[in-house]
Amino acid sequence: MNRFIQFNDETVDTQTLLLYERLGRALADAQFLELTERKLLEFRPKESIISMSVFWRHRSEEVMHLGRLSDVYLLTAGFWKHFNVPAWSRFTRKIELDPFQKFSKELLLLLEEFRLMDKVMQNRPGTTTAFNTRRHAYVNFHRNSVHPNMQKGLLADALLNELFILLHEGMFAGSEVDWGPIPIDLIKSVLENAYDTRNTQDNVFIVERITGIVAQSLHQDLFHQYYSIGDSITEQLAEFHYHKGLGETDEGEEGKKETIEEVFRSWHEENEREAGVHLEYELEHGRSGKSDGSGETPGNEDAQVEEIGFGQSEGDVSKSSDGEEHEEIEVRDSKKKAGKLFGKEHLHVVYEEQRIEPINEMENRQKLMSWRELQRPFVRSFIEEMKKRIDLKEDSKRERLMKGRLSSKLTTLVVDERPKPFYRKNAPSVNLDAVFGLLVDGSASMIDKLDETKQAVLLFHDVLNELKVIHEISLYYEEAEKASAEIQPNVFGLMHTFMDRNRDNGMSILSFDANEDNRDGFAIRWMGERLSARQEKHKFLLVFSDGEPSAYGYDRNGILDTAEAVMEVEKRGISVIHLFLSSEEPLEEQRELFSMIFGNKTASSSNVEDFTDQTLRILRKLFTIVIRNT
Repeated sequence: MNRFIQFNDETVDTQTLLLYERLGRALADAQFLELTERKLLEFRPKESIISMSVFWRHRSEEVMHLGRLSDVYLLTAGFWKHFNVPAWSRFTRKIELDPFQKFSKELLLLLEEFRLMDKVMQNRPGTTTAFNTRRHAYVNFHRNSVHPNMQKGLLADALLNELFILLHEGMFAGSEVDWGPIPIDLIKSVLENAYDTRNTQDNVFIVERITGIVAQSLHQDLFHQYYSIGDSITEQLAEFHYHKGLGETDEGEEGKKETIEEVFRSWHEENEREAGVHLEYELEHGRSGKSDGSGETPGNEDAQVEEIGFGQSEGDVSKSSDGEEHEEIEVRDSKKKAGKLFGKEHLHVVYEEQRIEPINEMENRQKLMSWRELQRPFVRSFIEEMKKRIDLKEDSKRERLMKGRLSSKLTTLVVDERPKPFYRKNAPSVNLDAVFGLLVDGSASMIDKLDETKQAVLLFHDVLNELKVIHEISLYYEEAEKASAEIQPNVFGLMHTFMDRNRDNGMSILSFDANEDNRDGFAIRWMGERLSARQEKHKFLLVFSDGEPSAYGYDRNGILDTAEAVMEVEKRGISVIHLFLSSEEPLEEQRELFSMIFGNKTASSSNVEDFTDQTLRILRKLFTIVIRNT
């Protein structure tokens, strides 16, 4: 299956999206916020997510950038701090049975958008260019929608379009439309008050007056949706309640939350402090009241024990325990929880680091001998080239110094005003001060290129062993059949570890197999942690994969999370290099995708025979950097 279908797989540049996210976090002063792209602007407090709109896609680069910036400004510097949640809750409760409640809600959000744009521009003049671009684009959108909506009989939609134009362009900039029974001049006189509003309640008053004027003239409510900012800001969400048995000293802040910021922070703090299954239904303060018994399930006397859970406490293990018990303890302890260390996308990941046992069969031994015989000339040539580079580096000397050995070229004493007749030889380096980590995609899609991948990994291993460079090689995959919303088991199959140093693990490399899914961002962070603990000066993390990230609940955010993982690891001084293992010429969309994730440190092969050549090319570049800076 081709996973790069353009119409169904349109992606945002992950590097740019991360920049917008960081801007939003800075403006809102909330490092827990996440930014996504949705049809309309959104707030989702339970997930700590804000969403900019897809409205800006398929426009010029400048307009798209400024438009998305205006979304971020409006969400995090406008609505975040200055939208009154209680006023919104009272208003929505009041019009709950109104036949034109959609029109009323969207008109209020339209007025709030206008008020908050001006407020943000006053506080931050640098946002003016972005908001002017926004104003121009949306005025054109609404102007082009008035007549089509009138022709379709969508009078409420056409009126909302007209009110947007009048508000942003002035009361004389209306469309040439016959509004019939709707007193448009009277509505304009009420709308003019929007230029002087100071808070959400002022705009509520304007909406109530306009709705009262047009109620008799409209036959149906809005057909289209233009705003979704208020959809997730409900009264129930904004108000917290306490258990009756809770003591006064344990109670939190009383009353409703005034701003969207307070709603978000309350949910974030509670989720951090009281994470658990009880949050699936409601969020409550207190730990000593009566529990909600609505989630009970009847027992079953015929039920069988399907799974055994172990705690994290450690007790004394008797020396007389038999081997079977000891083995069970080792297996149990080998599984680790990812927790928050590897990113919020992997909170439910449980991972295991296990050695890949060599399959010492005749077929594998013959393959190992055959492949090494085939690769020997390339390995020998590469090693000789690197040694020559090292020798040249050792022999080179730094001249024109103030102290050191006296140079044979003494003309500098006569010619130069400040002669520097000394030189020093560079001290030879015994070993290359570098460490490598290699992650190999263990997903099921690797099955058709398994042998070629093993040859590339074997070449990598042999070259580094010959140069006496410490390295680690690990397969990574997720067990898809066991994955669920509560737990996502991942496995790292260790072929060669840092502790192995120069041990020959060729048979382990030939023994790895393709498995199921791949959680790339998690694997990169895991290897990044291991490399960070090393003392070498130069640290490299190579990723061999044949496609985009794919795992349980990871399809939507996998690309963004992997790009973020790459940035996090590189900030720690580790260079991340990617090799796309393709059995055919990569598509342009594939190249763009991996460029978004790995930047300019990604390479690709055009066929399976090209894997080893690309591996050598990458190693040559990396060792050149190491030798030059040694």
